[in-house]
Amino acid sequence: MTDILINALLAGLLLAILCGPLGALVTWQRMAYYGDTLAHSALLGLALGLSWQIRLELAVLIACCSIAVLLFALQLWRDTALDSLLGILSHSSLALGLVCLSFMDGPGFDLSSFLFGDLLAVMQEDLWLLAAITTAVSLLLAGLWPQLVAMTAHAELAAVEGSNVQALRLLLMLMIAATVAVAMKIVGVLLITAMLIIPASAAGRLARSPEQCAALAVICGMLAVAFGLLAAWHLDSPGGPSVVLSAGLLFLLAQLGRGFRRA
Repeated sequence: MTDILINALLAGLLLAILCGPLGALVTWQRMAYYGDTLAHSALLGLALGLSWQIRLELAVLIACCSIAVLLFALQLWRDTALDSLLGILSHSSLALGLVCLSFMDGPGFDLSSFLFGDLLAVMQEDLWLLAAITTAVSLLLAGLWPQLVAMTAHAELAAVEGSNVQALRLLLMLMIAATVAVAMKIVGVLLITAMLIIPASAAGRLARSPEQCAALAVICGMLAVAFGLLAAWHLDSPGGPSVVLSAGLLFLLAQLGRGFRRA
């Protein structure tokens, strides 16, 4: 039992570190629908992993990154609205994944664990993969943070100052895709966007700078993981939804705190 709790807590904390700064960038650029699109494509990756008999996390990572690259390419089409493209890819990949899963032969599996996560089922090898993705993404964010913030604030001005805005956008989408892939087992396909958006939104109510927002988003995510894991253990509730619900309560507290501060 101790090992299960430690693995779950470490996985949740690593996910909070990963989602904090990424979530801040996503909320600033109003890219929440990007996260939903990539999350829905995870089911397609799940079907591919089962059919190819490879590690599911790797298959989901391949599928999410492929959809991210396709999404980036489709943005260059100016005759189709971006929200329409996102909706088409999101629902098409979700439907294709569900259809492929319905034709799978062999032993059954618990689809709900992939949709809503199973925080208490995280194994040691899952921690190593999550740690590797977290380290790689954190290093990229640390090195490119000024350019990413500049692109978010004013893309045209950032391009004039020498930043490769298109490359930065593609890299950001790939980092979100990697986050979706490794977070699937923790909070599930349908809830990963919430972990990107809610802690960052709560932090945005209190922060006074981009760096403060990223740091507070990490702290809010860690608190949500701790409280959600505690609720899941004592109330026997689902781990992923418990974490997301805790994050929502923290957002409500941040909103109330902002209102009191203004008053």
